[in-house]
Amino acid sequence: MIVIEPARGEALPAASTLGKRELNRFVTSVREALGLTGEFSVLLTGDERLRELNLQFRGMDKATDVLSFPALPGAANGGNGGDLAISLETAAAQAREHGHPLQTEVKILILHGLLHLAGYDHEHDRGQMRRRETRLRKQFDLPAGLVERSLQGGKS
Repeated sequence: MIVIEPARGEALPAASTLGKRELNRFVTSVREALGLTGEFSVLLTGDERLRELNLQFRGMDKATDVLSFPALPGAANGGNGGDLAISLETAAAQAREHGHPLQTEVKILILHGLLHLAGYDHEHDRGQMRRRETRLRKQFDLPAGLVERSLQGGKS
């Protein structure tokens, strides 16, 4: 489920132009490709909220583009597979930087976040996440993913 949270004092870029139905279908397609079960929520919000979540859960006092929150293993979670939080502000800046629409960047971030929820970790693996992300972005006709960009010197 895609949720667009109203910004607190910040104007979220073109949130109304994002096709929630298409993004929900994309989440379902990626979830199926990764063999993930359960429902996944995607919060689209601003940098301020991502900074708060990043500080609360990772101890990092800065905004970021996407955060992944796996469901607790063994918990009675009602079929919840996990949650993602995405900054539309950061996504819009990255979309401009890479020359594609905001919706494309949000899909790239969803793909990256769902890979983390599937257990991939580009900071500690030996390229497995990068290879899987590359295959999936080609399957879904998306430009370079976050791990690939970071290897090219871009922001991840």
